[in-house]
Amino acid sequence: MKVLFVASEAHPLMKTGGLGDVCGSLPPALAAFGVDVRLLLPAYHDAVARAGRLKTVARLDIPGIAATVVLREGTLPGTRVKLWLVDFPAAYDRPGNPYVNVHGHPWHDNAARFALLARAAVAVAQGRAGLEWRPDIVHCHDWQSGLVPALLALEKPRPATVFTIHNLSYPGLFTHDHFVTLGLPPALWSHEALEFHGQLSFIKGGLAFADRLTTVSPTYAREIQAPAHGGGLDGLLRHRAAVLSGVLNGIDTVEWNPAHDPRLAKPYSASRLAGKAENKRVLQRAFGLPEGSDVPLIGMVGRLVAQKGFDIALDALPELARLPVQLVVLGAGEAKLERQMREAASRHAGWFAARIGYDEATAHRIQAGADMFLMPSRFEPCGLSQLHSLRYGTVPIVRRVGGLADTVADADPERLAQATATGIVFDGDRPADLVAAVERAVALYRDAKKWRRLIHTGMRQDFSWRHSAAEYLRLYEQCLAGDAKHAH
Repeated sequence: MKVLFVASEAHPLMKTGGLGDVCGSLPPALAAFGVDVRLLLPAYHDAVARAGRLKTVARLDIPGIAATVVLREGTLPGTRVKLWLVDFPAAYDRPGNPYVNVHGHPWHDNAARFALLARAAVAVAQGRAGLEWRPDIVHCHDWQSGLVPALLALEKPRPATVFTIHNLSYPGLFTHDHFVTLGLPPALWSHEALEFHGQLSFIKGGLAFADRLTTVSPTYAREIQAPAHGGGLDGLLRHRAAVLSGVLNGIDTVEWNPAHDPRLAKPYSASRLAGKAENKRVLQRAFGLPEGSDVPLIGMVGRLVAQKGFDIALDALPELARLPVQLVVLGAGEAKLERQMREAASRHAGWFAARIGYDEATAHRIQAGADMFLMPSRFEPCGLSQLHSLRYGTVPIVRRVGGLADTVADADPERLAQATATGIVFDGDRPADLVAAVERAVALYRDAKKWRRLIHTGMRQDFSWRHSAAEYLRLYEQCLAGDAKHAH
């Protein structure tokens, strides 16, 4: 089976979030099952620098672009997965974030940049790139590749298409003028196709035309079919519910392994937990907090945006101050939230510390050194941090949404008795709801036997990519068997 992955990021070449993790980890996991998977990405400045040796394998004739678009071939670092970078310097040769400039504003030419990626993908998929390789399935990810299923739908014959929604709140909206200047086929300008309230929606291309739709957790697949999380696309998603499913993301269990993590002060495992206490002391020291094991240390890592519920945590600080806890935060994002975090850290010095910015090493150290990990997200398609925390014996405290609901088993009396509990799950988005959940966690922390059992059960969970890849493989096979019918 031959599968072409089309994405705007893949770790370690380019990563801004979970999308990069998935597109860097799922292709090698599929390759382990014998799938011939190739990865197509834009040739960003940083991606080219990190890719190692590349050779030119094709020159693409792309409609509307007078200059030549070059396809450069290499391998995804650390894997055997073949990599193709779409090289067009005017679109991609700029350092930093692939979507926004240094001021946080979207690049002015994003519509053209990702339409180019889509057209390059169609050229490869339809054998017009001279590569002597054609995929059976084209697997596209998020709005940046949304035009691919739409453009392929106009071709006969064509490969089957799968479109994965990583986060529906980023729909890729542009003006109608962009539709015209991009020279997209007029047949695609309709409510049933790319038009969305008078605008061009890239993500609708995937949602309306892909043979199969997936998202990154079963609960999120249900949530996006309701107005609260559907972003105005819930009607279309309900219409296509028969071909929509949720497949949980996995994590890189080599990179995220407390027994062999070079970033930690001391390695540890479920059978040798003693090292975790040393990591806690080092973390407390690094964030300027009093050292000791008697007070539970809570970690938070993520983008400082409303989606992640950091504002809820900030509003809860006066109440949390009354509890025997410490809290460390690592993240960057909205300027307002960054400022509030700094102010709160100054106001609550001694038990609360925040570091504005992001680096992978500190994220690992927080997962290892914290006793609990807090995720009060308003919505969370899958979430990876709670999977990392389970692996690191750090008890997650999460809201009952999306992938958090699917991956954390609440420590209610029944699950505690059966030794199936892995964390604290709470409902509601008020500060009081968060405080009540932390109080439950603190009470369990004081019961050493129950707490150790909770840690052990969490560390035994298997969220490796092997399971997710097997599910995608089944879905691809169904696709090729013709089970997937166009629902438009």
